[in-house]
Amino acid sequence: MIVIEAMACCLIVVAALIIGISKGAQGMAFFYEKEVQDRCIEKGLITKEKLERNKKLFYLSVLIFFGMVLFCVYVINGARGFAEGFRQLCFILVFYGLFDRLFIDNYWVGHTVMWEIPGTEDLKPYIPKKQWIRKWIGVIVVFPLTAALLSLIMSLILK
Repeated sequence: MIVIEAMACCLIVVAALIIGISKGAQGMAFFYEKEVQDRCIEKGLITKEKLERNKKLFYLSVLIFFGMVLFCVYVINGARGFAEGFRQLCFILVFYGLFDRLFIDNYWVGHTVMWEIPGTEDLKPYIPKKQWIRKWIGVIVVFPLTAALLSLIMSLILK
């Protein structure tokens, strides 16, 4: 069941990304390095205001993602206590992190044209090595810490 829930949570993010790039990847240029963002604005592909608006809308979907994760673990699965909640939260978050790194970043962004922004090809790779390393540290360190923090908060609330 938890694998299905993790996959469903990943689909929320994919849906938000598909909506975000529906009129071109420049709609999600806030994920790219500053040089790429500046080039998009300079070329008139998007305005700074629109980019900020899209960023806020995407992060709203992140809140929905976390809400769904908590709903799955504590309402559907009925987790109680720190350890039970942590195991499930950690699984879902790390599952999502691996999906994000391997499918979204490596394949979708790295090997398809869907995330290419016209006029920025010279700024590739869109995910430079330093950012790639930070993202993997997030999956390995930050996501488990986030799971621990959320589990602690929920175990206190549900006490």
